Amino acid sequence: MYYHFLSGLMVTISVFSVSVCLGTAVGLVVAAGTSANSAYLRSTAQAYVATIRGVPELLIILLAFFGGTAAISAIAGRYIEVNAFASGVGALTIVFAGYAAEIFRGALTSIPKGQGEAALSLGLSRWQRWVFILLPQMVPLALPAYTNLCISLIKDTALVSIVGLSDVMRVAFIGAGTMRAPLPFYLAAAAIYLACTTVALFGFRLLNNRFQLPERSK
Repeated sequence: MYYHFLSGLMVTISVFSVSVCLGTAVGLVVAAGTSANSAYLRSTAQAYVATIRGVPELLIILLAFFGGTAAISAIAGRYIEVNAFASGVGALTIVFAGYAAEIFRGALTSIPKGQGEAALSLGLSRWQRWVFILLPQMVPLALPAYTNLCISLIKDTALVSIVGLSDVMRVAFIGAGTMRAPLPFYLAAAAIYLACTTVALFGFRLLNNRFQLPERSK
């Protein structure tokens, strides 16, 4: 039992890690799109965020798995089932990016507009303005809400078990059915998720202390 839970934990950590990295990158792009000069880009980014916030995560995972399978099968001309890990990570990335984009957008709006205008007046390109001016100021503003989003993602990884991925929740489900003892297996899964969120909270607390903005004197 311990070996299976350890294997499931590795899968859960992998799903979380890849989804966070990809989702953060996509979220930054979408957040930049919401403040772009192009009305088309702004509308597209806003529609993406609104759609993600209005559709349940479980439904997005099912659409990614079955929709991906249907698309690949149609292209190949025969039935090909999409990889469960890829569909799970893809779905969670899409969901995470939608919520992260809103967090990043809120942090960006908190930065005085004069900061960006001063960067442009100094001759910095838009890329340099983002990397050297906006992002360093955005990180401490977005980090508290971003922390909560990551903690939610750890728990949301349990949803990928619905497409057959052998994560912690899937191991607990199979063990509970095989041994006909659901309580010990689900309690073990709960303890694992609690341990993961506790470690993540500790790590993000250190990051918050590291990037905390100095208090302004009144």
